[in-house]
Amino acid sequence: MKRRTFLGAMAVGALAGAAPPPLRLGMAGLEHGHASGFLGRYQGSREIALVGISEPNPEVSTRYVRRHRLDPSTIFPSLEAMLDKTRPQAVVAFTSTAGHPDVVAACAARKIPVMMEKPLAIGIEQARAIEKAAADSGIPVMVNYETTWYASNHAAYNLAHDEKALGPIRKVVIHDGHNGPKEIGVQPEFLAWLTDPEKNGAGALFDFGCYGANLMTWLMDDARPLSVTAVTQQIKPEIYSKVDDEATIILEYPGAQAIIQASWNWPFNRKDMEIYGRTGQVRTEGSERLRVRVAGKSEEAHIARPLAPPADDFLHYLAAVVRGELKPSGLSSLKNNLIVTEILDAARRSTATGRTIRLA
Repeated sequence: MKRRTFLGAMAVGALAGAAPPPLRLGMAGLEHGHASGFLGRYQGSREIALVGISEPNPEVSTRYVRRHRLDPSTIFPSLEAMLDKTRPQAVVAFTSTAGHPDVVAACAARKIPVMMEKPLAIGIEQARAIEKAAADSGIPVMVNYETTWYASNHAAYNLAHDEKALGPIRKVVIHDGHNGPKEIGVQPEFLAWLTDPEKNGAGALFDFGCYGANLMTWLMDDARPLSVTAVTQQIKPEIYSKVDDEATIILEYPGAQAIIQASWNWPFNRKDMEIYGRTGQVRTEGSERLRVRVAGKSEEAHIARPLAPPADDFLHYLAAVVRGELKPSGLSSLKNNLIVTEILDAARRSTATGRTIRLA
């Protein structure tokens, strides 16, 4: 096999023409720790105009105002007040997972698209409420995963799914995790809800298990698994007394399996995937690298070609959806993430009962 680069299925070229005006963007909540990373990356960008932020906790909002030099006049104690006063074109949600239905309901009532941090919901009932609000209002609802924008994942998908260079997929193993939210020093408000099953759904099972469910659903063309089996542990109950910190999920499909490993116990950050087909395999390493081996050839290392806008970044993607340049699909889509929620909900039931959950 000659050295090559791979393009993912979502890598599409930027539209020609003059740069569009900045996207008027609102932020719903600051209690998700990724809010800080978002502000650090995009606050000074000419691509957005951050018109308003809602955060009911004054201690949290005051800290963000100070740390990120936000204009205090753009901070609102309620989402509804922020939406009505600033009229954003789109909203990015940084609440707890349990807060997502309220964000979608408020935005749906005002016909405002939403993109939230993963996962979609803490359970099936919440997910269906989000689905109904989106359908009734006609707004796009999307879910943001860090791994959606990994060129390595799209290269692996293209190789396995589009080029069918590995033969039929037989097994997929996906690893996501780190050594624990407290151990890596997340913000106190973030740690508080991550370790609350009523706000997070579970611990590592939901926090990191969602990545694997999202990727496998994508690889399987949005097919639901036949069954879900999961095992969780509290390896550090002195820290995580209410939620799991270690989880393994097994998904059964006709002719294929997925093993999703989610952990708050690993010695380093990890987000990678292995896809094994009947005649070949591909393993991703971080956001750019992958190793490929096909029948009759030695394993080779590759660097994935960078994704082109708007598939390279969640803000580019959101802006393209808001401007009508594309419709949500694949990893970010509501369709995919409803199945992800079904998988996570079944995994939670499996751990509670010690049984395999078969999906109707």
